[in-house]
Amino acid sequence: MSVMVSRGVLAASLLMVLSGCNAGNPGGVLGSAADKPTAAPAASPAADAAAAVQGFCPPITLRDGTAYHRTYAKGAKDDATKIVYQASLADTTRSCTRSETGMTITAMVQGRLVAGPEGKAGQVMLPIRVAVTDGETVVYSELTQFPVTLADVAQASQFVFTKDVPVPGNVSGLTKVHVGFDEGPVKKK
Repeated sequence: MSVMVSRGVLAASLLMVLSGCNAGNPGGVLGSAADKPTAAPAASPAADAAAAVQGFCPPITLRDGTAYHRTYAKGAKDDATKIVYQASLADTTRSCTRSETGMTITAMVQGRLVAGPEGKAGQVMLPIRVAVTDGETVVYSELTQFPVTLADVAQASQFVFTKDVPVPGNVSGLTKVHVGFDEGPVKKK
């Protein structure tokens, strides 16, 4: 019998505690329409121009075969014992800002540089290309010689490559940003 009384006292105590949670709202859990907060009036579009929600920010892709780069000692090719260094690209992110006439994509890529058997500590220039395509049309392409310091041949160096990419404001939803290593000629568009 005492178990039944204990359960009843526990249930009553729980109800009192829960009802105390609603003490500040006389309408209780359900309340009346008069108890609910009203929505604030919307600000004018001109006042919120800087706080506009971005509808589309093109994704970043790493093309097959361009996410890693190896340099060999002079005269060597595809010989693992003659690698000077190897670099790789992995994680990506981006942000976009729009203006009245265009969009700027800030592309960021995390990478890693490792010395090979022929490697030495020092600065290495990595050829990183950023290209933007809208469907089959190339709207931007630039090759950057990005400096990375290899402090110790026994440890990998992490780096973050960041590039602000201006594109026309009328790009479509098919637009993509491609980032990768490229040993081709330096050209701007």
